[in-house]
Amino acid sequence: MSPIRSDSPPTPGPFLAATREVYTVSRLNAEVRALLENGLPPLWLEGEVSNLSRPASGHLYLSLKDDQAQVRCAMFRSRNITLAFAPANGMHVLVRARAGLYEPRGEFQLVLEHMEPAGEGALRLAFEALKRKLATEGLFAAQRKRPLPAFPRCLGVITSPTGAALRDVLSVLRRRFPALPVVVYPVPVQGGGAANRIAAMIDRASQRADCDVLLVTRGGGSLEDLWAFNEEVVARAIARCAVPVVSGVGHEIDFTIADFVADVRAPTPSAAAELISPDRTELGAVCRTLEQRLIRAWAAAAMRCGERLRHVSRRLLHPGRRIEQFAQRLDELSARHARALRARLRERGAALGGLRLRLRQASPGRATERLRTRLNQDARELLRGMHARRQTLVARVEAMGRTLHAVSPPATLARGYAIVTRRGTGTIVRDATTVTPGELISARLARGTLDARIERSRDDTDEAAPGHERR
Repeated sequence: MSPIRSDSPPTPGPFLAATREVYTVSRLNAEVRALLENGLPPLWLEGEVSNLSRPASGHLYLSLKDDQAQVRCAMFRSRNITLAFAPANGMHVLVRARAGLYEPRGEFQLVLEHMEPAGEGALRLAFEALKRKLATEGLFAAQRKRPLPAFPRCLGVITSPTGAALRDVLSVLRRRFPALPVVVYPVPVQGGGAANRIAAMIDRASQRADCDVLLVTRGGGSLEDLWAFNEEVVARAIARCAVPVVSGVGHEIDFTIADFVADVRAPTPSAAAELISPDRTELGAVCRTLEQRLIRAWAAAAMRCGERLRHVSRRLLHPGRRIEQFAQRLDELSARHARALRARLRERGAALGGLRLRLRQASPGRATERLRTRLNQDARELLRGMHARRQTLVARVEAMGRTLHAVSPPATLARGYAIVTRRGTGTIVRDATTVTPGELISARLARGTLDARIERSRDDTDEAAPGHERR
């Protein structure tokens, strides 16, 4: 509620005291906070972090400032736990905030709802994220790094054809090893699309295989200037390149993703050229040293050959004497051969006699006679066994026949029994209670069959009961 206002000056008296509205400090701060929160929508603000504090509550308190002013800010724990980075003093950030007032002290402040790095800070975070990803995949592993050739046959340079980096590289090569051929693969080294152009040129140089080492280079600059060499597409192109890759991007303090993936990282383009090219001064000194060593080795070898020739000459005999020595040696060998031959023949003769004796003892005729005698004995034993077995089986069969005949139906009938069947159906009657008086039956005897009519039937189990009769 607003106080009553009047254009005329107030007149002292009881009326003025009655219309005067007095605010408390708490009420004033509360209404000011409500005006700020309702009057200003959420807004985006960019500035530098300062006076950052992190109390035990987990909230963040800081100031955002530019060249001329600053404002107090608070970011509560429920919001800052989602931050993908750690804010620090001096960091340039972009925030989304609501304007408000801290009532206990009447201080204007911003309540931050979102915070992200601005400018180079965002690039740093993207750099670290890609670095962690590629390191996890093993693209930075030392075991996949390839050594550079000691004497490259051709050097490929992927850089801007108008940049200072190319001039530095060529200057070093002219000084150190001017005989090294250089193939320049021109690409833009910064700006939109530069990363894709660099990656495509790396793939092209790898497929053409004109060079046995590649140098990816450019001069120094800001993080934004070097960003093309921090793109994932360039890193993966370097990783799949078929030849060793040297990265010489920026100055000594500059590190890019290309530096970590490359087989060798050089701090500057000039240092990269020195790493790749041999030093002709050093090579000349090495060649001269090798020349002197070769001359001394040839001289020593010639001296050794002369000494050997003189030694052999002293040992050399006349051809006639050599022939006499060989003839004597031949006679000696012939006699030894004859003696050895006679001894060998005696050994062979003795062995042959032993074999003849063993052959007579193991004659097939004798073995056949022994087998024939054994076969005749086995045949006689087999006939005797078969005859005895036959008699035993015949006796068993006759006994079984007598037993079977004794229990056969004809033998049973011969003892006075009969088989009674119903006339018409031919079913056997086993129980007297199953027939009725007047029913026709047939009784088969040992000889012949009787046809009869049932007069009455009687159950033998009921004979003990007087007068019990079935009709």
